[in-house]
Amino acid sequence: MDDEAVFVRTEILPQAPRHHMTVRVHTPVGSAVVLWRGDPREADGRHLVEWTVDADIHWDRNTRPVAATGPELRQEGDRVFLRGRLHLTEDGAARLEMGDGSVLFDLASPVPGDADGSWVEIGVGSRDVALHPYRV
Repeated sequence: MDDEAVFVRTEILPQAPRHHMTVRVHTPVGSAVVLWRGDPREADGRHLVEWTVDADIHWDRNTRPVAATGPELRQEGDRVFLRGRLHLTEDGAARLEMGDGSVLFDLASPVPGDADGSWVEIGVGSRDVALHPYRV
């Protein structure tokens, strides 16, 4: 699902032929390698972007509560980890608040009621995370 627009810095990485373009995204809360869904000629620089994560929340599988407080974006191998405060929405989805921005998720499994407003970490494949340049 999409979220609100935030400013990030991106850098172009060496590209494999016939693969989607990847960039290293640098945010105030960390960095990771993700897909770039904009013009490849504009991939390097500072951008206002929207995040898309093509993975749903699966409680106790890719999403877990954490004791740490504070947002974080990090990469471990081919997985991207997003840590933030989880907010359940009225329409049955969830919003992960990460610093200045947030990312919306669909729920693939029930989330415990006490998780609303708590700190969680969501781990997804790096190919499931994409940046879309925001056009004003």
